[in-house]
Amino acid sequence: MRALTYTEYGDPSTLSVGDAPMPKAAPGAVVIRVERVSVNPVDWKVMSGGLDGLIETIFPVIPGWDVAGVVESVGPDTPEFTPGDRVASYGRTDIIHGGTYAEFVALPATSVAAIPDGVDVDAAAGLPLVGLTALRSLETLELTADDTLLIHAASGGVGYLAAQLARAIGATVIGTASAQNHEKLTAIGVTPVAYGEGLVERVREVAPDGVSAVADFVGGVREDTLALLADGGRHVSIADPSVEEVGGHWVWVRPDGARLSSLLEKVAAGALRVEIDRTFALADTGQAFEVSMAGAANGKLLIDVTR
Repeated sequence: MRALTYTEYGDPSTLSVGDAPMPKAAPGAVVIRVERVSVNPVDWKVMSGGLDGLIETIFPVIPGWDVAGVVESVGPDTPEFTPGDRVASYGRTDIIHGGTYAEFVALPATSVAAIPDGVDVDAAAGLPLVGLTALRSLETLELTADDTLLIHAASGGVGYLAAQLARAIGATVIGTASAQNHEKLTAIGVTPVAYGEGLVERVREVAPDGVSAVADFVGGVREDTLALLADGGRHVSIADPSVEEVGGHWVWVRPDGARLSSLLEKVAAGALRVEIDRTFALADTGQAFEVSMAGAANGKLLIDVTR
């Protein structure tokens, strides 16, 4: 099969397209014919060796954890799916080796969700990692309608979905973003504030008594978070493990087909929107990584593996 691989840690220049072994449908697993892959910052962080101390790596590596496509085959004891089903997954496994930037990928059925009618393949591919991260962050915060939530990087991939989910709960949401994205946040009921120096004062203008919850999706904002939290407030971060030293939670997303299914149903119902920036061919993945590394995307970057 055709796949994108790298044989050593490095930058996007280490990527190449070639042949790779066809994955097998083990018991309880499905083989997915890949149509779209979503680019996430973790993809190029893994490629650079950034998670070498955390997750075992076996070269050559096919990168990628997000996927949307069609079930090609199923292993024994996999009654949930049949060939031809449209599916999506956050496909992180315990070993970095056979990822989703390929024509086919094998994943545990427990991490796979059916794509509902009315949800296109682009939205389905762009949702898994960011959507599940957003959901897990809000669950960890035990967010309720009585909360005022500050989201750092509210217009980003995770933040934009977390903002929508928090508003659906009924929480008041304040979100940091660059000025060009303020209208985008206002449209979903979020009060936007500019990030950077003076953030604490700007948030205090909106919430004089501080906020009851903070979700950090960018890192480097721990002191601002602590300055804005009201007594008894809760905070999480996906980017700064040091928050655990000051009463916060460092959140890592888990593969979860059932939770992904619930998010896809929200997309189908029009209650959750996945923004897509642009789509690249598989051979142009290096360019997509460079755009992601530069922070130059406004929405999800996708890879069309069929071209």
